[in-house]
Amino acid sequence: MHRLARMYVHDDNLSHDIVQDVFASCLYRPTDTTISAAYLFNAVRNRCLNHIRNLDIRQRIMNTYFANWEEYDDKDWPDEKTLAEIISIVRHELPPQCRRVVELRFISGMKVEEIGGEIGISPRAVFKHIRHALSIIRKKLKENG
Repeated sequence: MHRLARMYVHDDNLSHDIVQDVFASCLYRPTDTTISAAYLFNAVRNRCLNHIRNLDIRQRIMNTYFANWEEYDDKDWPDEKTLAEIISIVRHELPPQCRRVVELRFISGMKVEEIGGEIGISPRAVFKHIRHALSIIRKKLKENG
């Protein structure tokens, strides 16, 4: 059940809390009621969906687009308008080279190899700059709600 909750909310602590809430709610049921595994899994899923529904838009963007990006994946980038809005919010928070990499990748639409060639760094360093920028964006979005 914890894995199911983790798939929805992308947060270990939150998924643990959701599963605990489901089990706690079972304590308040009449003692002669049987609770199936299917009921528990559905209850966890529903609580996760309720939590996601109650998040504000910035948190939804962060969870949807940035939560699973430990490594760069070119096919999962969000649309350009959303990226431009997010980048404009946190542009001043990024270090200069990191900002340059993010602008070239997201605003100019350049590929990793092209960015590395233009700036003079390896593709691996480009990945690291993107990962660092995403962590700063996650943090900033979390702070601003």
